[in-house]
Amino acid sequence: MTKTMWAAALAASTLLSLGATMATAADLTAAPEAAPVATEAVSVSSPWQVRVRGLGVITQDSGSVTGVPGSDLSFSDSVVPELDISYYFNDNIAAELILGTTYANVYGEGSIAGLDRIGRTWVLPPTLTLQYHFTDLGAFKPYVGAGINYTLFYNQEGASANSLDVKNKFGAALQVGADYMFDDHWGVNFDVKKLFLEPSFDVNVGGTDLSGRANLNPWLIGTGITYRF
Repeated sequence: MTKTMWAAALAASTLLSLGATMATAADLTAAPEAAPVATEAVSVSSPWQVRVRGLGVITQDSGSVTGVPGSDLSFSDSVVPELDISYYFNDNIAAELILGTTYANVYGEGSIAGLDRIGRTWVLPPTLTLQYHFTDLGAFKPYVGAGINYTLFYNQEGASANSLDVKNKFGAALQVGADYMFDDHWGVNFDVKKLFLEPSFDVNVGGTDLSGRANLNPWLIGTGITYRF
C-alpha cells in the first residue's frame, strides 16, 4: 500500500472516530424534557350563606294615644332565634334576608299608666338589606348594610283593653356586623340592626275606640354561627 493510500485510510478512520464521539456527546448533553406544570385547583365559594343567631329585640319605649294628653307607651323586650340567608353577588356585595318572629307586650305609661298591660301582639319583621363586605382583613370580615323592613303584626289580643290592632308597616333598616371565619365554610357572627318602625294602632278601652302610634324603633342585636356553602 502506498503512502497516499495509508494517509487516506488513516484520515477516514479518524473522521469516523470523531463522528462517533460527537454523536455520543450530543446524546449526553441533550436537554431533558420539561416536567409537566401542575395546575393548582382554585376553590370557588358558593354565593349562598346562612346564619343562625340568638337575637335580642330591644324596643324604644315611646308612643301615644291620640287625644289623650300625657299618654305614653312602653313595650317588652325579648330574645328569640333568628335565621338569615345571604346571597353574594361578588366578594364585596351581598343581599341578606332575616327571618324571625317574636312578641311584644304593650303597656300604658304617663297619663294612661293605670291601664297597665294594654295587650300583646306577635311580630314578624322580615328585613332585606344590601351589604358591603370588607375583604382585606383576613379571617375578620366586617360589613355594613342598609335596606327595608316590612313588619306584620298577628295574633293580637287585648288585656286591660278590649281589643288591640297594630297595623302592618314598612320601615327602613341600618346594619353593621362582622364574621370571623375559621375556614372556607364555618365562622361566628355578631350583628346589630336598627329598624325605624312606628306603626299606628287601634284600641278599644271600656267600649271607647281610640287610636295612636307605637314608636317601636327596635335594636336587633344578634350573635351566632355562619355557614358558607
